[in-house]
Parts: sequence; structure tokens; C-alpha cells
Amino acid sequence: MKKILSLFAIVGLMAFSSCSNNDDDDVDYDTISYVFDVSNVTFDLDGNTAPIDFDSTIYSGDVVLMYRLNGVVNGRKVWSPIPQSYYYDNGSLHFTYKFNFTQDDIDLYLEGFELNTVPNSLAVNQTFRVVIVPGDDGSNTQKSANQPDYSDYYEVIKKYNINDSNVKKLN
Repeated sequence: MKKILSLFAIVGLMAFSSCSNNDDDDVDYDTISYVFDVSNVTFDLDGNTAPIDFDSTIYSGDVVLMYRLNGVVNGRKVWSPIPQSYYYDNGSLHFTYKFNFTQDDIDLYLEGFELNTVPNSLAVNQTFRVVIVPGDDGSNTQKSANQPDYSDYYEVIKKYNINDSNVKKLN
């Protein structure tokens, strides 16, 4: 009987000691992030657009990151983080792309001077990418060295394991 109890004790000890709670993984599999495209965005002469509705309500702790398609280099899209500012030749601010968001929608707008002079190439048919990431993903809040560079779209999607090959359109 002692041998059977000893065997159960050893097996139980091995089973429980082999469990691991290693939270140092670089990939977070329980965090859900979303990516959306918003295309054909045109700003009016006052720098406003219509609100862009999410398909569903996002969580209150979620964070919205916004990027503007700034061109294509060597077949790769260049996404510039918003806010993004443009300046006159003399170095003074002309305008800045900005946004704000609620749990239901996003407002994109221009803030600056003489918005009616913003070139059509920067105000008409613009494309933006929206990335929704959890506000507290369980790893970034505890390891600041592990935070992605949020200004680099490709680093963000890598960090949050986002497949952006088939991005859903919001408009």
C-alpha cells in the first residue's frame, strides 16, 4: 500500500511541477486586435469628414491607432501615424491630420490654418488604416521594454499577431 501511495505522490508531484505559467512570451494569443481600412475619405473646406462608424462597439479599454496611406515604396505600403503635420515652406504649420474616437465611431479632421488651401492630393480620396488594440493586454503594462513602436504600423501588427492580408473596410 505504501508503494502505491508513494507512486501516486511521485506522479502527482511530476504532474504539478511540470505546469508552467510563463508570461514572458513575446506573442500574446489571448489578445484580440482589429484592423480596418477607411478609403475615399475627403475633407471639406473646413477640414471635416463624416463620422466613421465601427461595425460594433469596441471595449472601453481599447485603444485606436490611426495611420494614413502615404504612398508605396518597393511594393510595400507606407503608413504614417496620425497625427501627421504638414508645414508651409517657411516652416510654420499649415495643417495636421487628427482624429478622436468613441466606442462607436471615429472622427477624422484637419486642424490648422487656411484649410481651404490644402491640396486635393492631401484632402481628397485619402485612405486610412484603423488598428484597434486592447488597452491592457496583460503584457505591455508590466514590461515597458516589450511595447511596440506605435508609430510603425508593421511593428504594431507583428506585436499583436494581426493578419492584414484581408482587411475589412469600414466605409
